[in-house]
Amino acid sequence: MSYQRPACAPNGRLSLWAAATVLLVLPALSLAQPAAPGVSTGAVSPATSIGSTQEPLVQCGSARLKVMFWNVYESTLYTPGGVWQEGVRPLRLEIRYLRDIAALDLVKQTGKEWRAQGKSGPEHTVWQGELLGMWPDVQAGDVIALALDAQGLSTFYFNGDAIGNIADPRFGEDFAGIWLSADTTRPELRAQLIQGADSLAADR
Repeated sequence: MSYQRPACAPNGRLSLWAAATVLLVLPALSLAQPAAPGVSTGAVSPATSIGSTQEPLVQCGSARLKVMFWNVYESTLYTPGGVWQEGVRPLRLEIRYLRDIAALDLVKQTGKEWRAQGKSGPEHTVWQGELLGMWPDVQAGDVIALALDAQGLSTFYFNGDAIGNIADPRFGEDFAGIWLSADTTRPELRAQLIQGADSLAADR
């Protein structure tokens, strides 16, 4: 079942056309900006570990996605010790939305990003269906977070509440890879999330 938001008055949701325009504009027009320092991006403490015996997670980096005139979201990555290295687990990736966007548009954009990275297997279609049944529409200020544990289990949270999980470790790798893979469509945003870890590794 998908998450049901408590009833509330409409607050200016983007039209489908406007949301699609924000999400589907060419990546070359996007501008990643650092998120404001000291701003918490989720209802769950970022230092909370995934599993009681895991090392606490610490903020590694953050960035804001701006497409043309629109601020779309702020992203924040948490890792053990606040350090990034390829394949690090566990991790937590939080997306704090700055606009109202329908769940269908979020799922469509996920598929678009995967295809841009050459990931278009039948499993990706299945995963998109699972996400559509799991994610709610988001309003400005809402947070969707991915918690990826050491075994590769992906658990999603909406404003701090667990809303579902996907057990296949390939999903966690490919979903987090939208932001963290070397072939991401938004390398400037990735660089801010991992805080130049690639350069540090190359210097060793």
